[in-house]
Amino acid sequence: MTYLVADDLPAEPAGIRLRKLLDRPAILQMPGAHNGLAALQARQAGFEALYLSGAAMSASMGLPDLGVITVDEVCFFVRQVARASALPVLVDGDTGYGEALNVMHMVRSFEDAGAAAVHIEDQLLPKKCGHLNDKKLADPRDMAAKVAAARKARRHLCVIARTDAAASEGIDGAVARAQLYLDSGADAIFPEALTTREMFAEFARRMPGAKLLANMTEFGRTPFFTAAEFEQMGYRMVIWPVSALRVAAKAQAELFASIRAHGGTHRLVDRMQTRAELYATIGYHDYEALDASIVTTVIPQGDG
Repeated sequence: MTYLVADDLPAEPAGIRLRKLLDRPAILQMPGAHNGLAALQARQAGFEALYLSGAAMSASMGLPDLGVITVDEVCFFVRQVARASALPVLVDGDTGYGEALNVMHMVRSFEDAGAAAVHIEDQLLPKKCGHLNDKKLADPRDMAAKVAAARKARRHLCVIARTDAAASEGIDGAVARAQLYLDSGADAIFPEALTTREMFAEFARRMPGAKLLANMTEFGRTPFFTAAEFEQMGYRMVIWPVSALRVAAKAQAELFASIRAHGGTHRLVDRMQTRAELYATIGYHDYEALDASIVTTVIPQGDG
């Protein structure tokens, strides 16, 4: 059922529900869902938490992932994904949209929109995708101040600190930064753009007891690993940030090319979601039933 008509909407804040998922022994799998429809499809596939990627949000707006979208724009995505799925959502907070006070504003805004967690990275603006070169890192003390500000502002939100230091400072630098961020109040650590199985395993070995997040993005620096493999290496969460957007974008491009070449959609109809399938996904008939149950004729009371 959709969020308007569901009778089992969660009563607990999203951050608390996410913590309970992380307390279980199995790794938490969070696919990227860049809009409400993708969120519904991910829930129906059996996922229990979702991820909102800054790259996916930016790309869906026709923008590059360079930290140009705003807190309010991200909140628009958070609201639709969280309320459509009723699942805990981890949100990409980029560099926090400024300094400590801006980070606090971001945290409260994301919480109010329904987010369960946010990750903040230790890059300088203009930030880049973690798998690109020439990233500029913030002073670790400045990043630690942002983490502390996020912790102070949050009511239930999980705060995850991402470090992009492995590429320029090696595992030693990334571990040192991660420990500082944990000491400053981070609930979990996201080491970005590790390039080998050995790096992932070594990072986890040197962060005993820390909740760690792995990023399984395509076309990046990280080799392909399964969720089970990441779990064996010591990771508690794994995201596939832009995968759904990439599949959808590829399909859209092929559709437009086919219409242009053949004058219609007839060659790709068998690859489309049917109307009945779409209506089932979004709960169309549940909304109709809800409408029928509350829209009744009110007869005026009087003598006549």
